[in-house]
Amino acid sequence: MGQIETGKAAPDFSLPDDQGGMTSLKDCRGKKVILYFYPKDNTSGCTMEAQAFRDHLEDFQKMGYAVIGISRDSIKKHCNFRDKNELNFPLLSDADETVCNLYGVMKEKSMYGKKYMGIERSTFIIDENGILVKEYRHVKAASHVGDLLRDLTV
Repeated sequence: MGQIETGKAAPDFSLPDDQGGMTSLKDCRGKKVILYFYPKDNTSGCTMEAQAFRDHLEDFQKMGYAVIGISRDSIKKHCNFRDKNELNFPLLSDADETVCNLYGVMKEKSMYGKKYMGIERSTFIIDENGILVKEYRHVKAASHVGDLLRDLTV
C-alpha cells in the first residue's frame, strides 16, 4: 500500500497513455494536476465520472489544472472508452497496479458475496511543484466532479 502524505511530494510515475505514448507526473511540473483513479472503463459509475470531467475540463483548465485518469484497463480498452465518450483528457493504463499501489487505492471489495481487490475511486490534487495538496478517497461518481469544482474554486 502506498505511503503518500499531504504536503509531501506525490509519487512520480510513468505509464502508457491512450495516445500511444508515455505520461509521467514529472512532465506535468508547472501545472496543477487532478489525478483520478477509477475502477473500470465502460461501467456506469466510471462513465458518469469521466463524462463529468470531460464536461468540466475547461473549468479545471481555467484554474490551471490538467486532468489525468488512471485505471488497470488496457490501452485498447481506454481508447474505446475515450472514443465512445469523446473524452478530452489522457487515460493511463496501470495494468500491473504499480501506481495504484503507490497511491494506496487498491482495496478489498465485495460483490455478490465474493471478495476481490479493486481500485477505490480516489482523486489526488497535486500542485505545480509536484506536492500532494489534497486527497479524496472513496468518492461518489455522481457528485465528485461538482464537489471538486466547488472545493478548488474556494
